Amino acid sequence: MPWPIYLALKQLFPTGRVSFFTLISILGVGLGVALMLVSTSVMGGFGHQIQRMIIDTQGEVQIRARGVLDPKLADATEDALKKTSSVASFAPFAAGVVMLEFERRPAFPAITGFDVERMKEVIPLQRYLISGRLDDLDDDSVILSSILARNLGVRVGDNVSIYSPLMMERLKNNEVMLPREVRVAGIFQIGHQQLDSSTVLCSLRLMQDLYGLGHTVHGYNVRLKPGVDEYAAAAALNDALPPQAYALTWFESNADFQAVLSFERNMIFFLLTFIIVVAAFSITSSLLMSVVRKTREIGLLAAMGGKAQDVALCFCAQGLVIGAGGTAVGLALGFALLHWRDNLVQLIARFTMGQEAFVKFYQFSSLPAHTTPKDVAIIVIFSLVAATLAGLIPAWRAARLKPVEALRSE
Repeated sequence: MPWPIYLALKQLFPTGRVSFFTLISILGVGLGVALMLVSTSVMGGFGHQIQRMIIDTQGEVQIRARGVLDPKLADATEDALKKTSSVASFAPFAAGVVMLEFERRPAFPAITGFDVERMKEVIPLQRYLISGRLDDLDDDSVILSSILARNLGVRVGDNVSIYSPLMMERLKNNEVMLPREVRVAGIFQIGHQQLDSSTVLCSLRLMQDLYGLGHTVHGYNVRLKPGVDEYAAAAALNDALPPQAYALTWFESNADFQAVLSFERNMIFFLLTFIIVVAAFSITSSLLMSVVRKTREIGLLAAMGGKAQDVALCFCAQGLVIGAGGTAVGLALGFALLHWRDNLVQLIARFTMGQEAFVKFYQFSSLPAHTTPKDVAIIVIFSLVAATLAGLIPAWRAARLKPVEALRSE
């Protein structure tokens, strides 16, 4: 073992024990690593959960029309989808916005109409129903999202009135169109605030009647085969689709929301890096004090033939060892916190507002987490580099000491 490394270990672990300075420095780096790991994993968990919800409600790829797809264009689109080997199933849809009224309480949700039998192969809606049955959905009924139903006071079996933009178009031509009375066949809950607060599902024929679409549709939801890259599939579909239609991945369809989520995740990661930076400054301060205390010893090493770069290596090695130890402690602590995260959430809820209120206002009872090897690698590299760089200033200070002046130091 090179003597600079041996000397660095002896200074950090004198007589085989962990010095107080070493322990505090390792814990400082460890806390920073643990917080970075937990924050990135939790934010990644929310992103991963939202990705699953989006795919479950619209498929990995969505075909949209520049306007509407008439029967001829719809047939051409379906032919292109059938010829694409990566496509497992697809179903047409039409979407818009309506006014929903129940006992003089209005709401303005988004509405989507689809072919029930074909959509079952693309979107597992039955999994998210909390009341009613998907098979009960027909041309005279709708399925409401949970928060929307709660705000209107609607239950399964109640009748609601739907007002569509087609009514305004008819009024311009002095025609009167009455609101459509429909029955609530079910209530679903996705677990996403936006989807659960303002979404109505109905049959494709009902949606076509409400908007006066005839036999046209707005697009197709597409389910891909397992393991297929959605971006490659969307690119292949765009080459095969008619000019009036284009394919978007689930990420591109929700680019604004995903960009906000990614920005929040990156900002939290950036802010938490300052914890490790502060720990690095603490390491620098402690090593500088060590250089001052051991000035005569450093001069003696130089007088015995020790090179300046070897003396500098001794202090850089101390920073690296502290960084490695702190990273290991931080990873262990971070993964332990992630493992027991639900217990911690329940404990916080119990001592604050209660479990039921926590679920009501924050929309989750279990904290999602998704850790990727890339995130762990970035955290490990950053902490090791920061701790090693923390030893550079003390190393430079020690390497500049002249043997004669250092030996004369008191």
